[in-house]
Amino acid sequence: MKSKSLPSSSGSALPRVLAFTFVIAAVLLGLFLLYALSVYEEPPVEPGWAIRGSEQIPPGAVTVRFSGTATLLFSDGETQWMTDGWFSRPGPLRMLLGKISPDAVEFQRGLAGNQVAELAAVLPVHSHYDHAMDAPEVALRTGALLLGSQSTANIARGWGLPEAQIQVLQDRQPVRVGQFVITPIESRHFEFPDPAIRERALGETEIALPLVPPARVFDYRVGKAYVLHVSHPKGSWLIVGSAGYVEGALQGFSADTVFLGVGGLGSQTAQYMEDFWRETVTPVAPSRIIPIHFDSLTAPVEGPFRGQVKLMAFLSNDREGTLSFLRKKAAANPALQFVTLPRFEEVVLFE
Repeated sequence: MKSKSLPSSSGSALPRVLAFTFVIAAVLLGLFLLYALSVYEEPPVEPGWAIRGSEQIPPGAVTVRFSGTATLLFSDGETQWMTDGWFSRPGPLRMLLGKISPDAVEFQRGLAGNQVAELAAVLPVHSHYDHAMDAPEVALRTGALLLGSQSTANIARGWGLPEAQIQVLQDRQPVRVGQFVITPIESRHFEFPDPAIRERALGETEIALPLVPPARVFDYRVGKAYVLHVSHPKGSWLIVGSAGYVEGALQGFSADTVFLGVGGLGSQTAQYMEDFWRETVTPVAPSRIIPIHFDSLTAPVEGPFRGQVKLMAFLSNDREGTLSFLRKKAAANPALQFVTLPRFEEVVLFE
């Protein structure tokens, strides 16, 4: 009598093993992405540079509040105006895969943190989403005049800001806001190292028609990028919103303080960083450097400033390059004061 062989189980077991392996791999990948997109690096500035808000504000003093990125609120007790006015913080996945628009919750948090209900002007330094996307809503809520490039004006029109509240800036033509005299100086955005990102972010520069959100991140084209020189009877300062420059553009200007945008600076070459300093800081001979645009673009507008998420930090290696360069400049210029501002707290700039 012939014995019957048992059916082999290897054929049916293999798909189960492969499926199990796939599930485990997917879970591990998901956990890695969750970590890489939700855990933040430390920002690329020295903790010892941090200062606190001023306990007393002398009458007539010029003060500043910092919300993050390049959003700064200036006041002399009579007039208040703001750069950028960006408070929305869309998450990494939405920026990469979806569309973005101003966030009402973050707006409320940002304006409340700044204790501001009325502004004379809001001025985005260029038209990327992290500078200009929220500015029209800031203007609507505060009655501010929106000052910016033609591209910024088309962002405002797309949001429904009345034409009477929009003014297009002209290169080197001063604008008076109370006792503040603001001179926009055409500059450049820094060059993204990745060619694909560089082409999408900087290749086609102008927003030619009203931009209606929600829109994709790269729909917010750079437009004109400005360095702002500000003078007031109490003092003068320079606002460099992006780590880019135009050779010789700041000759003839002077400033007591430079608000120095360092976002992306550490991803550039050592020679570029030296050229950037030579063209933005050296000509104006300041006594104080205040780094800005060093914090995360996705962390909430509250609490301590955070650096990039782990994934972006890994891809760009920006933090160490920026921090090393700033430390080097601080050591080489002992008379030059380096300070970083607290979030939302009012700090006396000039008495």
